[in-house]
Amino acid sequence: MAPTKRATSKAKGDNTSHRGGPPPPFKQPPDVYQPFIDGLSPKHVYIAHIDAKPAAFKRKIFLVPVAMNLVVAALFVLRMRYILPWYFKVAISGLGHTNETTFPIDQSTWPELGWEIAKRSCTFLLDFLLVVFVWPWPLEFVAGITHGNPCRWRWNVGFRDQEIYVRRSRDWDTLLGDIFKDDASHKIVTAYINQATSPMLQEQKTGYLLMNKQWDLDWDAMVRAHALVDKKEAAIEAFRNLVLVHHQDYGWLCYDLRLGGPSAAEDEKRRQVFAFRDALVSMGKEKLFYRWIEIVQYEASQPGGFGPEKQEAAAKQIRELFQKENIDFDELWRDTVGTPGLG
Repeated sequence: MAPTKRATSKAKGDNTSHRGGPPPPFKQPPDVYQPFIDGLSPKHVYIAHIDAKPAAFKRKIFLVPVAMNLVVAALFVLRMRYILPWYFKVAISGLGHTNETTFPIDQSTWPELGWEIAKRSCTFLLDFLLVVFVWPWPLEFVAGITHGNPCRWRWNVGFRDQEIYVRRSRDWDTLLGDIFKDDASHKIVTAYINQATSPMLQEQKTGYLLMNKQWDLDWDAMVRAHALVDKKEAAIEAFRNLVLVHHQDYGWLCYDLRLGGPSAAEDEKRRQVFAFRDALVSMGKEKLFYRWIEIVQYEASQPGGFGPEKQEAAAKQIRELFQKENIDFDELWRDTVGTPGLG
């Protein structure tokens, strides 16, 4: 991560300006990514992945923030309609025109004066908080321009069974030094990347729900990524688990998750299990999934370990269990996960 700003238009030139190449798991990005990279900020780390949740499910998820922002906007408008006339009268009263908001200080006791000041102070504070902290929510949702906004994203992309989500690092990236010279910076960036790209995490949550303290969604980058795919300038698979980091010497770099993730194999197995579970749930056979897990756990917990003989015995039980439900375990596993079934 570069500690200083560099223009994105020079990113491609930077990639070839340093001899020897970056140390693994980082590598130079293929040229196909250049149109996408040109719109990114070198101050941030970016993660792109493909969300394969059904379009109908994504539509339901998106309706939640839409409804929340509509409610916030409606309440804000109602508050303004109620309170703005009062503020106008207070202002007019301050200019010497007596009205119902004029407080007779010379005819009031100190407790009455203190109570009036407290009431008005609370009103001013409430409306200040609404304008500064609450109103920006629906405004950013509809008209945000810094990194785009959710409404523009959905207007351009719509709802698809396969969608590209692009996450952008939050403020933690400002603390990074040279990730190749500073061990602490290197550990921080790789830890955040490996955590955010966990197959189990990305399999369980739709992309819209992956925003957290470390990562935000870059709506504009998501629109541009889909535009490249729609124009046939890039394949959608190019954005599957793509990680981009900018370095002051090497320019933009890809982070190879196959080399950088120490638990990649374990996470991949978990991803396969959850994908298989989802397939069974969609068939109304969720109980069958848990029965399968029980068989494996029982056999694995027996004395002597989970050797070849016990694996074969467990495989036989599982096949018979699924056969009773008219399901071919090996065929379903292969169709869902893409690898051979039980050995």
